Amino acid sequence: MIINGQKFDLKELKFMDFIKEKGLKTEFIALELNGEIIPKSEFENLILKENDKAEIVSFVGGG
Repeated sequence: MIINGQKFDLKELKFMDFIKEKGLKTEFIALELNGEIIPKSEFENLILKENDKAEIVSFVGGG
């Protein structure tokens, strides 16, 4: 799988485990998985698979 351009040699990865490991908060991210935006309501049960391509975008406030 590829996440934000980085290749991971895993067959499966629980999305929420990855998010927690990276210290990200679900309320501040968006996920595009294989070209589709995934609703936050699906994050908890989402399993990334071997051939998936994911882009995680983190929102940063400022002014």
